[in-house]
Amino acid sequence: MNRANPLTLWKDKKILILGDVMIDRYLMGGVHRISPEAPVPVLNLESQEERLGGASNVALNVQSLGGIPILFSIVGEDETGLRLKQLMDQQALITDYIFPVRGRKSTIKSRVMAGSQQLLRIDDETTVPIQAKEIDHIFLNIQLFLQNNQVECILFQDYNKGLLVPDLIEKTIQIANRLSIPTIVDPKADNFWTYKGVTLFKPNLKEIKERVNFPLDTSLELLSKGAAYIRDKLKNDLTVITLSADGIFANDHQASFIEPAKKRMIADVCGAGDTVVSVLALALAARIEVREMVKLANIAGGQVCEIPGVIAVNLESLQKEYLKN
Repeated sequence: MNRANPLTLWKDKKILILGDVMIDRYLMGGVHRISPEAPVPVLNLESQEERLGGASNVALNVQSLGGIPILFSIVGEDETGLRLKQLMDQQALITDYIFPVRGRKSTIKSRVMAGSQQLLRIDDETTVPIQAKEIDHIFLNIQLFLQNNQVECILFQDYNKGLLVPDLIEKTIQIANRLSIPTIVDPKADNFWTYKGVTLFKPNLKEIKERVNFPLDTSLELLSKGAAYIRDKLKNDLTVITLSADGIFANDHQASFIEPAKKRMIADVCGAGDTVVSVLALALAARIEVREMVKLANIAGGQVCEIPGVIAVNLESLQKEYLKN
């Protein structure tokens, strides 16, 4: 069917991303026997791969979709931190606001894969909250950047790795609201209810189930009740809840609806949330209507699940499927 293409509206929109960065490492091979030393599979290592993960994958998604990501984060003064910056450089992502913190370990998640099956994940990281001097340094740089650049959306990508602490969250939302910049958050447990005044709040179903004081399922009635509970806590404008295979729920002040997911051959769900929030941030920046932004996010999240590993969405594939439906 013929329709206007909203994907053209977000081209070159500048998205400031504040969130936890990491490397996703894949150790890939085949399993043909059980170890004689313990009842565990023996992987014959065939290849290794490192990809950008966390907020750096969100930045990669925003860039792949045609936006301009400006990523603010921290790493340790270590080999992993240097490698993460190298991976960003290889993707032509801006690294000026990735700040090293002495005594901290950069996050690397190593996944041991036999074909498309994950056997084991090893996390090597520091997750303690950042201290006052780091908060002040990061926020000062955010202020300076906003004074000198037009930003269309601020995205909080929270993985409970210690960067997004209440003081930094609250100060950044305050300056965004003062400058009329829309904000969006992909929350995690530690600071779930800290994002007061955010424009768009995007938990997944499991996360919000753990935070409300009533049963919650994928029915429109109960999800709408969950959205009302969120709005009472946060005073946000939009609530979007990802429902995995059941699609995406959305609620604004006028209505609630569920955008159903298309049936797909799922290879890997890792990184799907990053893709969804990247599309929502760009759509929010471009002032795209709520139903269309959710439809686009739903398609994009499904597409990346068809490919193993954490990857960025492909703009051409997204556009083709969106315009076909």
